[in-house]
Amino acid sequence: MAANNPVLDFALSCPKAELHMHIEGSLEPELAFALARRNGIAFPYADTEALRAAYNFGDLQSFLDLYYACADVLRTEADFRDLMLAYLVRAHADGIVHTEIFFDPQTHTARGIAFETVLNGLEAGAAEGLARFGISSELIVCFLRHLSEEDGFATLAQVEPFIDRIHGFGLDSSEQGHPPAKFERLFARCRALGRPVVAHAGEEGPPAYIYEALDLLKVSRIDHGVRASEDPALMQRLAQEQMPLTVCPLSNVRLCVFEQMELHTLPKLIEAGVKVTLNSDDPAYFGGYLGDNIRAVQAAFNWDAQTWYKLARNSLEASFASAAKKSDWIARLDAQFALVPV
Repeated sequence: MAANNPVLDFALSCPKAELHMHIEGSLEPELAFALARRNGIAFPYADTEALRAAYNFGDLQSFLDLYYACADVLRTEADFRDLMLAYLVRAHADGIVHTEIFFDPQTHTARGIAFETVLNGLEAGAAEGLARFGISSELIVCFLRHLSEEDGFATLAQVEPFIDRIHGFGLDSSEQGHPPAKFERLFARCRALGRPVVAHAGEEGPPAYIYEALDLLKVSRIDHGVRASEDPALMQRLAQEQMPLTVCPLSNVRLCVFEQMELHTLPKLIEAGVKVTLNSDDPAYFGGYLGDNIRAVQAAFNWDAQTWYKLARNSLEASFASAAKKSDWIARLDAQFALVPV
């Protein structure tokens, strides 16, 4: 593609939201080693090159094994602050004005890290990101689905004293063998607390998992959802209900959901009228942040500016931000779109 491509320039720079990003998955090797040194931790890799060489994933589980091992360097409020701020620096460069960030308390509390330590650190980084870049951030607690519902309720009990600082609840980790139905009661409790819920479904798991997330967990968004294309009735339902999908293209390719980007179901989802958004998932591990995903998708599909406008608008509309904020961002998006050469 030409270096000066007005469509790609618009896609990269226009105001947008990122709605599917695991903060632990933004831990770059350089920061991981810096935190290991700061905390006196013996890291199981010789250097950053050796760590990056381990990013050769055959499936979701092979990634998760490394993901949890690297998270062990996160110990203090300062660590979580630095992690959050490092992500927001990159988000700002990608035109992101609002981000709703997943974090996994169980990954940290199982290591003896207090929930409040994690929350305070992430909020400190978010506050600095807002002050420096104007990016608004909201935090979504994710439950690890490979653990039990009982463990999830125990985590929720830790979260509840801080509920005013939490903006939603999600479900992540190993999808296969852990259907959304496993957490129906837990998610009913989360909704009773007045917070929206989301869930990973239909990445490695079948379309049936998407139905369960919709009908049993009563989610406001489906995270991934790319296998919905296997079920025409489900595609029609998603389009009719304008149920947002938070799709993560580079992640899907790196985890072998699709052999290459050109085989991704994104065009089929968009053509069916599904409310698709683009996101980076675990960008330190999967080949890049939102801008990198946009470049890869555009190289594969060569979309026009109207498609990129729709994707950006979808992301803003699908966010949990206030109506006033959404209106302001969409007005900025409209103004920028009007300047794209026809």
